[in-house]
Amino acid sequence: MNIPFSPPDITQEEIDEVAEALRSGWITTGPRVKELERQLAEYLGVKRCVCLNSQTACAEMALRVLGVGPGDEVIVPAYTYTASASVICHVGATPVMVDCASDSLEMDYDAMAHAITERTKAVIPVDLGGVPCDYDTIFAALEAKRDLFHPASDIQETLGRVAVCEDAAHALGSTYHGRMIGSIADFTSFSFHAVKNFTTAEGGCLTWNLPSEISDEGIYRKVQLLSLHGQSKDALAKTKLGAWEYDVLGPWYKCNMTDIQAALGLVQLKRYQGMLDRRKELISLYDSYLTPLGVAPLPHYGDDYTSSGHLYICRVPHISPEQRNEIIEAMAECGVATNVHYKPLPMMTAYKDLGFDIADYPNAYARFANEITLPLHTCLTDEEARYVASSFAEIVEGVR
Repeated sequence: MNIPFSPPDITQEEIDEVAEALRSGWITTGPRVKELERQLAEYLGVKRCVCLNSQTACAEMALRVLGVGPGDEVIVPAYTYTASASVICHVGATPVMVDCASDSLEMDYDAMAHAITERTKAVIPVDLGGVPCDYDTIFAALEAKRDLFHPASDIQETLGRVAVCEDAAHALGSTYHGRMIGSIADFTSFSFHAVKNFTTAEGGCLTWNLPSEISDEGIYRKVQLLSLHGQSKDALAKTKLGAWEYDVLGPWYKCNMTDIQAALGLVQLKRYQGMLDRRKELISLYDSYLTPLGVAPLPHYGDDYTSSGHLYICRVPHISPEQRNEIIEAMAECGVATNVHYKPLPMMTAYKDLGFDIADYPNAYARFANEITLPLHTCLTDEEARYVASSFAEIVEGVR
């Protein structure tokens, strides 16, 4: 067999909708983007939502709306992809990395609380693989440190504490205590990249859940300005009769979503619950083969949360990084593409150059050293999934 790691699940309906967008003559930000924003807001249980060209752009816009910048600190996990931390650098703030817990891929929440200083303006929890972080613990820690918080903008003043800017790149459709991810954190950013459960090829969306004194429409308007050159009207508004004139309110950025991308998303959202259900079936199938062997998969479903089932992250206890690589190579020889999520940020040149050292993050390194991610996507058949799981089980047993 030849089983890719994460191909996009695209049907004829998505192709037809994209073709219709092309035929419409409106291919940049327009009516389809606005409709996708409306439908996503309804799905996530929020009042407004902004679609942009990536989760990274969404996360950066959240920090800029908050007024985070030079002299500020933002707490981020060491065990994540670079986009979680790079946005902190984009706005000129300082990333403060926290190790993961000894028994989890999530941040060590005690270490997170300890890392809060008078310069801390935000924390970026990461819902790795689609599994929600412990937001009750996170918010409790931030509330307990209110006395250290020094606001530097009106929105920070209204919050009165460190902001929670959730990296939910993997977590569209996840829930926490019965609430949709996207409606819990102060700001939440999602990814619609080609390898995600829900795709617009490239893209993402930003949601927010702020005190009632802060205008949802005002936040929406601010993100629109930041993401389109500071232009006072978008292209759609400028086409209205006699409405060509506009102003530029700031020398800002360019990261809007197009109607071609939104066309994909509108169909994906119609199909999405079925896609989530299928992922749950595949996770159950994998678990049935691998947990009896002592392989430790990421726990996607619990009493107080549900995951989007984005990644089948699993750890093979008591193997070395060299043995992990042998397993990956053997799986490739069987025609199965696997991956590793993630190489901790302090191991990357960019973050080494900022002074981070993996020796300071022993739990992150230990979780990485024996981690392997199996293909998990809705193009997999049951036969292919059984082949992946049985091949993996046989190879792991052989390496041990």
